[in-house]
Amino acid sequence: MEQFQRGYPKAYDVIVAGGGPAGVAAAVSAARLGAKTALIERYGILGGMLTSGHVQPILGRAEGRTMYHEIVELLEEGHPGQREHTTRNGREIAIDIEEAKHRLLKLCLENGVYVYLQTPVVAVLKEENRVTGVTVCTPEGLMDLSAHAVVDATGDGFVAAQAGAPYQVGRDSDGKCQPVTLEFTVENVDETFDFSCWGGTCPHTLPDGRRYSEVCKEACKKGELPENVSIVRIHYTPNPGERTINATQVNGRNTLTVEGNVEAEYLLREQIPVIVDFLRKVAPGFENCRVKSTATTLGVRESRRFVGDYVISDEDVEKGARHEDVVVHKAWFLIDIHNPAGGGQAEKHSQPATPYDIPYRSLLPKGIEGLLLSGRNISGTHRAHASYRVMGVAMPTGQAAGTAAALCAKEGCTPRELDAHKVQSALMDYGAMLFKEDE
Repeated sequence: MEQFQRGYPKAYDVIVAGGGPAGVAAAVSAARLGAKTALIERYGILGGMLTSGHVQPILGRAEGRTMYHEIVELLEEGHPGQREHTTRNGREIAIDIEEAKHRLLKLCLENGVYVYLQTPVVAVLKEENRVTGVTVCTPEGLMDLSAHAVVDATGDGFVAAQAGAPYQVGRDSDGKCQPVTLEFTVENVDETFDFSCWGGTCPHTLPDGRRYSEVCKEACKKGELPENVSIVRIHYTPNPGERTINATQVNGRNTLTVEGNVEAEYLLREQIPVIVDFLRKVAPGFENCRVKSTATTLGVRESRRFVGDYVISDEDVEKGARHEDVVVHKAWFLIDIHNPAGGGQAEKHSQPATPYDIPYRSLLPKGIEGLLLSGRNISGTHRAHASYRVMGVAMPTGQAAGTAAALCAKEGCTPRELDAHKVQSALMDYGAMLFKEDE
């Protein structure tokens, strides 16, 4: 096919590590600006949490048109008349995971991105404090790939960590992170009851009048649900008779270690049949439901948060900060801290956020040149991260990072040397709104 790249080079203008929502947005944005761009993905499909992680709906947003809107439109294509769901979480975007696997790859290939699948990054190439490329393990063996600028969209920030960038993990009080989850999809749901649940404060009731969220809490106390699983979230997909289930939970496992990953994977998979049995007994229309598919990678909400030239603060998110070097304007999602030390929410329920700016400086890891952060690993506090970690915000941060990386290659400068106004101009040419007056 014409969109397949032939003869992959070993030198690029831009390398994007990680093919999740932020990485796809970064790679496509860089390639459209004329940069020779490589997208490195450790699994065999693109999409990250959106596909491998079975995470839906897509949550969060930013002002104006961004890659979030383009990708959502791409994934919603072919599903006319699909119901819109708006909850306390904002607009919930349900997508077909299997379609997304193909459409995201096609989007990258059609824009000239050199896509590497089944190719983890295993080391970082540096000259003094500047990242100059990465070592990857391809199906053909180890390879060194160079680039003028590298974007870390790995979620856990593997590239930035290997480069020596300073980072923090967990909350300040005890270092504990939000729990890990493994999402899954059930089918054969009777749509007569049209039942769903978006969170612990969801008001939906059962046919007998009991509040579903309270029934979940009681079941957890009685041992009918796994430890700390005090709410079983039920989300729509575009397909009738299907729901994605966000419920499994393991606390206290360090997913940045081999042992932590294996333990979390095992314990979460043990929880799935217990939760399905609960749904069959309690949720209306789920009496005959069965597991259709499960995530192929852990749903990690929180790991490394890098210390950048600017750290997005609690106050920024609470009061809606504005920044002169804004690259994502009026980002919004609730401050959603899944309890690091138990079930439910750390602050009883998710807390309000005021649409806030993400500045260019928060994409620049302190002390490291040639590297940009994107997605959930950008620079911010534990509490701020609980808002910007979602896919609807990760995509525009990826777009900003990919845009900046391409401009750096064009101008022969580092991300820190680049004039942020040029990034803003390119984003606004795309359709982003960065300086709209508050309403």
